[in-house]
Amino acid sequence: MTAPGPDWIAIPAIGLAATAVMDAWAWLRRKVFGVPPLDYALVGRWLGHMRHGRLVHRPISASPPVRHERALGWIAHYATGIGFAGILVVLWGPGWLAEPRLLPALIVGTGSAVAPFFLMQPCFGAGIAASRTPRPGLARLHTLVTHAVFGLGLYAGGWALNRLAAGPAVTL
Repeated sequence: MTAPGPDWIAIPAIGLAATAVMDAWAWLRRKVFGVPPLDYALVGRWLGHMRHGRLVHRPISASPPVRHERALGWIAHYATGIGFAGILVVLWGPGWLAEPRLLPALIVGTGSAVAPFFLMQPCFGAGIAASRTPRPGLARLHTLVTHAVFGLGLYAGGWALNRLAAGPAVTL
Protein backbone atom coordinates (compact mmCIF):
# COMPACT_ATOMS: atom_id res chain seq x y z
CA MET A 1 0.00 0.00 0.00
CA THR A 2 1.24 3.51 -0.69
CA ALA A 3 1.15 6.55 1.56
CA PRO A 4 -2.17 8.43 1.42
CA GLY A 5 -0.70 11.58 -0.09
CA PRO A 6 2.05 14.09 0.36
CA ASP A 7 3.16 14.59 3.96
CA TRP A 8 2.24 18.28 3.71
CA ILE A 9 -1.40 17.23 3.32
CA ALA A 10 -1.42 14.13 5.52
CA ILE A 11 0.29 15.63 8.57
CA PRO A 12 -2.11 18.58 9.00
CA ALA A 13 -5.12 16.33 8.37
CA ILE A 14 -3.97 13.85 11.02
CA GLY A 15 -3.08 16.62 13.49
CA LEU A 16 -6.45 18.32 13.04
CA ALA A 17 -8.29 15.01 13.44
CA ALA A 18 -6.33 14.06 16.56
CA THR A 19 -6.93 17.46 18.14
CA ALA A 20 -10.64 17.19 17.36
CA VAL A 21 -10.68 13.77 19.08
CA MET A 22 -8.97 15.35 22.09
CA ASP A 23 -11.58 18.12 22.14
CA ALA A 24 -14.40 15.58 21.89
CA TRP A 25 -12.89 13.81 24.91
CA ALA A 26 -12.76 17.13 26.81
CA TRP A 27 -16.43 17.75 25.97
CA LEU A 28 -17.41 14.23 27.07
CA ARG A 29 -15.35 14.52 30.25
CA ARG A 30 -17.13 17.77 31.11
CA LYS A 31 -20.60 16.33 30.40
CA VAL A 32 -20.09 12.98 32.14
CA PHE A 33 -17.63 13.75 34.95
CA GLY A 34 -18.03 17.52 35.38
CA VAL A 35 -14.33 18.15 34.71
CA PRO A 36 -13.89 21.60 33.18
CA PRO A 37 -11.76 21.69 30.02
CA LEU A 38 -8.83 24.02 29.53
CA ASP A 39 -9.97 27.51 28.59
CA TYR A 40 -8.05 28.14 25.37
CA ALA A 41 -8.51 31.88 25.85
CA LEU A 42 -5.88 31.51 28.59
CA VAL A 43 -3.50 29.94 26.06
CA GLY A 44 -4.10 32.93 23.80
CA ARG A 45 -3.54 35.28 26.74
CA TRP A 46 -0.25 33.54 27.51
CA LEU A 47 0.87 33.80 23.89
CA GLY A 48 -0.27 37.41 23.68
CA HIS A 49 1.79 38.39 26.72
CA MET A 50 4.88 36.72 25.23
CA ARG A 51 4.96 39.53 22.71
CA HIS A 52 5.85 41.82 25.59
CA GLY A 53 8.42 39.44 27.04
CA ARG A 54 6.22 37.95 29.77
CA LEU A 55 6.33 34.16 29.89
CA VAL A 56 5.40 33.31 33.49
CA HIS A 57 2.12 34.29 35.19
CA ARG A 58 0.95 33.67 38.76
CA PRO A 59 -1.76 32.73 37.77
CA ILE A 60 -2.56 33.31 34.12
CA SER A 61 -6.21 34.02 34.96
CA ALA A 62 -5.11 37.13 36.92
CA SER A 63 -3.16 38.54 33.97
CA PRO A 64 -4.93 41.12 31.81
CA PRO A 65 -6.74 39.76 28.76
CA VAL A 66 -5.26 40.34 25.30
CA ARG A 67 -7.14 41.07 22.10
CA HIS A 68 -8.53 38.01 20.34
CA GLU A 69 -7.10 35.69 23.01
CA ARG A 70 -9.76 33.01 22.52
CA ALA A 71 -9.16 32.77 18.76
CA LEU A 72 -5.40 32.88 19.27
CA GLY A 73 -5.62 30.09 21.84
CA TRP A 74 -7.73 27.82 19.65
CA ILE A 75 -5.49 28.39 16.64
CA ALA A 76 -2.43 27.57 18.76
CA HIS A 77 -4.17 24.44 20.10
CA TYR A 78 -4.81 23.06 16.61
CA ALA A 79 -1.41 24.17 15.30
CA THR A 80 0.21 22.30 18.18
CA GLY A 81 -1.77 19.18 17.25
CA ILE A 82 -0.44 19.46 13.70
CA GLY A 83 3.07 19.90 15.09
CA PHE A 84 2.83 16.69 17.11
CA ALA A 85 1.50 14.84 14.06
CA GLY A 86 4.63 16.05 12.28
CA ILE A 87 6.78 14.75 15.13
CA LEU A 88 5.10 11.34 14.78
CA VAL A 89 5.94 11.17 11.07
CA VAL A 90 9.50 12.44 11.62
CA LEU A 91 10.16 9.87 14.36
CA TRP A 92 8.52 6.87 12.65
CA GLY A 93 9.00 7.94 9.05
CA PRO A 94 6.56 8.33 6.20
CA GLY A 95 5.96 4.58 6.33
CA TRP A 96 3.74 5.25 9.34
CA LEU A 97 1.41 7.17 7.01
CA ALA A 98 1.10 4.11 4.77
CA GLU A 99 0.57 1.74 7.70
CA PRO A 100 -0.46 3.62 10.83
CA ARG A 101 0.30 1.74 14.03
CA LEU A 102 -1.21 2.44 17.42
CA LEU A 103 1.88 2.22 19.63
CA PRO A 104 3.86 5.04 17.94
CA ALA A 105 0.76 7.26 18.02
CA LEU A 106 0.26 6.56 21.74
CA ILE A 107 3.94 7.23 22.45
CA VAL A 108 3.77 10.62 20.74
CA GLY A 109 0.36 11.40 22.25
CA THR A 110 1.31 10.64 25.84
CA GLY A 111 4.76 12.12 25.24
CA SER A 112 3.09 15.38 24.25
CA ALA A 113 2.09 15.74 27.94
CA VAL A 114 5.65 16.99 28.47
CA ALA A 115 4.51 20.35 27.03
CA PRO A 116 1.84 21.06 29.63
CA PHE A 117 3.80 19.49 32.51
CA PHE A 118 7.04 21.39 31.98
CA LEU A 119 6.06 24.47 29.98
CA MET A 120 2.43 25.50 30.13
CA GLN A 121 1.50 24.57 33.71
CA PRO A 122 4.58 26.24 35.21
CA CYS A 123 4.10 29.32 33.04
CA PHE A 124 0.41 29.50 33.92
CA GLY A 125 1.31 29.52 37.62
CA ALA A 126 0.30 25.92 38.35
CA GLY A 127 3.85 24.69 38.95
CA ILE A 128 5.77 21.87 37.30
CA ALA A 129 3.34 19.05 36.50
CA ALA A 130 0.53 20.93 38.28
CA SER A 131 2.41 20.79 41.61
CA ARG A 132 0.75 24.01 42.83
CA THR A 133 -2.81 22.89 42.15
CA PRO A 134 -5.15 21.68 44.90
CA ARG A 135 -5.00 18.06 43.61
CA PRO A 136 -1.76 17.63 41.63
CA GLY A 137 -2.10 13.86 41.22
CA LEU A 138 -5.56 14.18 39.73
CA ALA A 139 -4.46 17.05 37.47
CA ARG A 140 -1.54 14.93 36.22
CA LEU A 141 -3.83 11.97 35.59
CA HIS A 142 -6.24 14.15 33.59
CA THR A 143 -3.34 15.52 31.55
CA LEU A 144 -1.94 12.06 30.79
CA VAL A 145 -5.32 10.59 29.88
CA THR A 146 -6.18 13.55 27.66
CA HIS A 147 -2.86 13.26 25.84
CA ALA A 148 -3.27 9.49 25.49
CA VAL A 149 -6.65 10.22 23.88
CA PHE A 150 -4.80 12.62 21.56
CA GLY A 151 -2.52 9.68 20.69
CA LEU A 152 -5.59 7.57 19.89
CA GLY A 153 -6.71 10.46 17.70
CA LEU A 154 -3.38 10.45 15.87
CA TYR A 155 -3.84 6.77 15.12
CA ALA A 156 -7.51 7.22 14.15
CA GLY A 157 -6.63 10.16 11.90
CA GLY A 158 -3.86 8.19 10.19
CA TRP A 159 -6.09 5.14 9.82
CA ALA A 160 -9.00 7.17 8.39
CA LEU A 161 -6.77 9.08 5.98
CA ASN A 162 -5.23 5.82 4.84
CA ARG A 163 -8.67 4.30 4.19
CA LEU A 164 -9.83 7.40 2.32
CA ALA A 165 -6.74 7.25 0.11
CA ALA A 166 -7.36 3.57 -0.64
CA GLY A 167 -10.80 4.42 -2.04
CA PRO A 168 -13.94 2.36 -1.74
CA ALA A 169 -13.65 -1.39 -1.87
CA VAL A 170 -15.25 -2.87 -4.97
CA THR A 171 -16.97 -6.20 -4.60
CA LEU A 172 -18.88 -8.11 -7.23
